[in-house]
Amino acid sequence: MYRNRIYKWVGVAFASLTFTACNLPTLVQKTANTAVPASFVNSQDTTNTAQMRWQEFFADPSLTALIDTALQNNQELNITLQEIQIAQNEVLARIGEYLPSVGLRGGAGVEKVARFTNIGAMEANIDMEPGHKMPEPLTDLMGGAYATWEVDIWHKLRNARKSAVNRYLASVEGRNFMVTNLIAEIANSYYELLALDNQLAIVQQNMKLQSSALEIVKVQKEAARATELAVRRFQAQVYHTQSLQYDIQQKIVETENRINLLVGRFPQPVQRGSQTFEDLVPKTIQAGIPAQLLVNRPDIRQAELQLEASKLDVQVAKARFYPSLGISAGIGLQAFSPSHLLEPESILFSLIGDVTAPLVNKNAIKAMYLGANAQQLQAVYNYERTILNANIEVVNQLAKINNLERSYDLKAKEVEALAQSVDISNQLFRSARADYLEVLLTQREALESRFDLIETKMQQMNAMVNIYRALGGGWKQ
Repeated sequence: MYRNRIYKWVGVAFASLTFTACNLPTLVQKTANTAVPASFVNSQDTTNTAQMRWQEFFADPSLTALIDTALQNNQELNITLQEIQIAQNEVLARIGEYLPSVGLRGGAGVEKVARFTNIGAMEANIDMEPGHKMPEPLTDLMGGAYATWEVDIWHKLRNARKSAVNRYLASVEGRNFMVTNLIAEIANSYYELLALDNQLAIVQQNMKLQSSALEIVKVQKEAARATELAVRRFQAQVYHTQSLQYDIQQKIVETENRINLLVGRFPQPVQRGSQTFEDLVPKTIQAGIPAQLLVNRPDIRQAELQLEASKLDVQVAKARFYPSLGISAGIGLQAFSPSHLLEPESILFSLIGDVTAPLVNKNAIKAMYLGANAQQLQAVYNYERTILNANIEVVNQLAKINNLERSYDLKAKEVEALAQSVDISNQLFRSARADYLEVLLTQREALESRFDLIETKMQQMNAMVNIYRALGGGWKQ
């Protein structure tokens, strides 16, 4: 008889599986394109700056101290660490679903059944031992162990566990990508702060030169060699330069506090290095080959893991169309009196197997299946976009480094030429061979050119930081 039941269950499961397999929705298939160019700049050299630890890449002790503090105190990074913990707990939950569930159960109750009911009549006619009768009201005491287990025939639970593991690993890579961006943001802000300090020093130096020129014009006016107009124009130039000083000071405060926010501390002065900003030389960058980005960039690996998880989610959703086999068992003691609990007649046990399969109204399962496939397609496109974006970032930064190097050399020559022009115009003005407007124009152009030179130097340092980030450097501890 039991064999016939088993055959019946197997027959029902097979028929359901055949019916379901013939009615699965058609999915759109797409494979991620991971092909990348052979090189960035026609070089097959695999030496890659991304392999350097950030402590080696940044030589300024003040900068490395800021980065180290940020990796400990940055709030966004700590929030991401909790997201990793959440993903890890999801893995544990999926493992728990895959394994049998075992527990203990106990209970006690009391019940008074009406006499003129079928149960009440049967209890009244039960033959008991001499001198005993069925207690009224009737108590019920029970204790025992139970276990339930869904047999993972179609790997539904196993794939769900693997998907959770991939999402956990993706969250770890997301944290690594945040570390890379955090380091780059602090470094860029730090070099911007050094540039502002340099600009402030230049403004203060120019204020002294312009004040000296103003005194010369005043003397020349007394000697009738200059007019009041020249005095006013020189004075206006001094006021303009003084106003620049306060604009730069405000930018310094804001940049310092941007760094303080990243570091996770309240507003305070930011310690700078002793090296002069103009003496900073960007590191020589080795970009390696594009294929290395697939390994070095945390965001690419994160997208890849998310794609693998989405593929497994499709398999989990597909398994919901198929029959599921569940097994439950229990063993324990049950009696209406504590004195009978330890008697052999109070032992109870059960072993139940059940097969369930969806037959009609499977719209919810189809929706989950199609939705999982759509998310998989999204993951494919996101993976391809991440690879494409990484390559574009690297190429852009390499070109920027090259162009800024040439631009800086030309601007340095411009600054030198205008500095000489300032000296020449002052000498000519003292001998009345040059107009005061030529002096003012030359001084303004010299100041602007020095500002441009500092701006270009800052862009050079930022490009160095950004190519390090684009290559996937900074997250390796």
